Amino acid sequence: MLSHPTLDDTAVASLVADATTAPSMHNAQPWRFAYSRATRTLHLFADLDRAMPLADPTTRALHLGCGAALLNLRAAAAHAGHHTVTTLLPDPHTPTLLASVRLDVPPEPLETGLAELSDAIPDRHTSRRPFSERQIPNTLRIALVAAAASEGARLAFLTTPHRETVLDLLLHAEDYNRMDDGRAAEQRKWTHDTSATATEGIPENAFGPLKRRGAAPTRDFAGRHPVPGRTYADFEEQPQLASLSTSHDGPIDWLRAGQALERILLLATRHGLASSFATQALEWPDLRWLLRDPLVGTGHVQMILRLGYGPHGPSTPRRPVDEVLTITP
Repeated sequence: MLSHPTLDDTAVASLVADATTAPSMHNAQPWRFAYSRATRTLHLFADLDRAMPLADPTTRALHLGCGAALLNLRAAAAHAGHHTVTTLLPDPHTPTLLASVRLDVPPEPLETGLAELSDAIPDRHTSRRPFSERQIPNTLRIALVAAAASEGARLAFLTTPHRETVLDLLLHAEDYNRMDDGRAAEQRKWTHDTSATATEGIPENAFGPLKRRGAAPTRDFAGRHPVPGRTYADFEEQPQLASLSTSHDGPIDWLRAGQALERILLLATRHGLASSFATQALEWPDLRWLLRDPLVGTGHVQMILRLGYGPHGPSTPRRPVDEVLTITP
């Protein structure tokens, strides 16, 4: 007789707690989970109340964040010894139902590769601080590319002159965001003082220092509201950037890209890399198109990643599990 790991409500809540450590745009955490005891299935829903109509009108970034949470869920389940079957967009009549994960299905093998990444889940944090100029070894770059491919996406490290073009586009997009009253207000909604008791958004201590010099892309979450006492720092002159892309550009592709993104981040964390995102140009359709590699000319860029050796960022707040998880008989 086959035996399964314990799957009581406490175990389910633990899996969801790991899922919700995933990154999301402005740390909005745009997800909800529902667990059915009868079918031993976890359902992942988009929480559209946490969407950003101006910066993310198609909910592409929302889907990426939910995909990252789904990857964490799969990794945590594999680590706990659960066999799983994951279905993306299982109900065409319910577009907010993004995925279902059925647990303990005997014929399915454990996702051993993911299980090994689960120990990085609590350690992964976005770092908006300077990295060193130390180069990522080619063997690790190859492993990160393979991690993306295993989830149906393509990771490519940028080289000149394409990298310089991408850096210019990111600078332009940062200026556009700062000049756009609506987007500035939308971003401000998701930032708060470090001493606040918020369970979402980005606290001031996670903004990182202001850039004095360097080419690394940075996003100033302070916007038009400077933070008193915020320091300046020198960022890397040769930032190590990578683009994550998919062949197509619909909701199922965004979910795959989100899972690939988190798989990359967990592997990077295990190998001592820090990471951050450069999303500004992705939020402007005309600029997003120009992010594509001119030598390849195909695919749709879903994320620009900055990777390197440096301090890991501080943890950002998370909503309590009982706010995002519903359990039914």
